[in-house]
Amino acid sequence: MAYSEVLADRIRESLAQKPGLKVTEKKMFSGLAFMVNGKMCINVSHDNLMCRYDPALQDEIAERRGFEPMIMKGKQLSGYCYVSEEGFKSRKDFEYWLTLCLDYNSRAKVAKKKK
Repeated sequence: MAYSEVLADRIRESLAQKPGLKVTEKKMFSGLAFMVNGKMCINVSHDNLMCRYDPALQDEIAERRGFEPMIMKGKQLSGYCYVSEEGFKSRKDFEYWLTLCLDYNSRAKVAKKKK
């Protein structure tokens, strides 16, 4: 199992309660990505959340419990992070991360398709 099915179900249930969203799922980053309105929004990676958010909020978000920077090819990716279970265990904390990702989703750019 590359990702937590329990966490994926928790995300599915929360997204299903939010009207007007077109949600699809795609396996990526060794986990499961939830695409909202055609853009990557929030992912499950092993037992962690992987969040996409407004890079301008980086410093504020880095102070949250469970935050882990996302490092790719030796560089920290601004606007992306992992969140360990301690950071989303409570319903309130889980909703914080989901709302953070959804708020940015409308402004996020669609990834270019590879040819």
